[in-house]
Amino acid sequence: MSPARETQRLLLSLLGLGAALLSIAASAATPPDRRGYSYYSIGDTHAPRPQRPGAGLLLSGGGEWDVDAFRWFAARAGHGHIVMLGAYGGGEDGRSFFHDIGGVESVETLVFDDRRASFDPKVLGILAHADGIFIEGGDQSKYVRFWKGTPVARLIDRAIRSGRPVGGTSAGLAILGGASYGAMDGGSIDSTTALRDPRGPGVTIVRDFLHMPFLSHVITDTHFTTRNRLGRLIAFIAHVRSTSDVRAIGLGIDQDSALCVDAAGKGHVFAIKSGFAWLVEPRGRRKLRPGAPLDYPSIGITGAGPGSVIDLKSMTVASPAFRKEVSITAGVLVDAGNPGPRPN
Repeated sequence: MSPARETQRLLLSLLGLGAALLSIAASAATPPDRRGYSYYSIGDTHAPRPQRPGAGLLLSGGGEWDVDAFRWFAARAGHGHIVMLGAYGGGEDGRSFFHDIGGVESVETLVFDDRRASFDPKVLGILAHADGIFIEGGDQSKYVRFWKGTPVARLIDRAIRSGRPVGGTSAGLAILGGASYGAMDGGSIDSTTALRDPRGPGVTIVRDFLHMPFLSHVITDTHFTTRNRLGRLIAFIAHVRSTSDVRAIGLGIDQDSALCVDAAGKGHVFAIKSGFAWLVEPRGRRKLRPGAPLDYPSIGITGAGPGSVIDLKSMTVASPAFRKEVSITAGVLVDAGNPGPRPN
């Protein structure tokens, strides 16, 4: 064989070996058994927290964050270390909390894409040492599938019982109630559909998920006025009262607004422009039939604004922004003509 031919053969062999090594390296960099989450951090996660945390609930209705409400949350966390939980995106909200809200030593973000991450020792260690836990928006059905019945859910519960704040916005608020709308069918039911059939397949209520103080009989809803959700919240309450909890009531939070609840159960409303927390309490219990529209002759609604105080122990509102009565007739929401914002 000529020297030129031998050189060519050697080069081809080396190229083949290089391609094989690259293939092996690529396989090692992306193993088939992924860990099920992504992790982001900003700030000094090892810095001592400046103050001792205190229990509290930040119930945010979605949309823009009210800076004062989130600074309240940072203060409840002792200006220490926040852990944000989500199921989409990257560390954007964590960076926003650190830079735009400020007043904390660090923010760590865990973005879940598989249930197995809820058993990962690193994930559990991060949550166990959080000074405050905040659940982001997105798709609450993923939170139910990834966290329900896992150590992650138990650590969220334990955080507030041990004197640390817990919060959520949009989907993250939707799962904080004693019973919650899980959106388990892949959609987001509207008021018209929910009132037409409150026992229908789209009213996917989840129970025994998270256990927040003062919310054991509460169903939360979000983006309340903007997305016309009073009707569906009434349908959720009727569903829960007819199946599991006769004491169930509703709490809706407007978009760009938040209810900050202290350790005694007293809640104050923060709103960027104009927003309310809506306490929704139907009178009595209705017997529901699958496929039948809802009838509810009397539903009391109390609105809390920035000048109000909601006592979640007694479910009363001091200095309410408005009070009114509405009813549901054959699945249609009827305004009784009382003062206050019109029903959605």
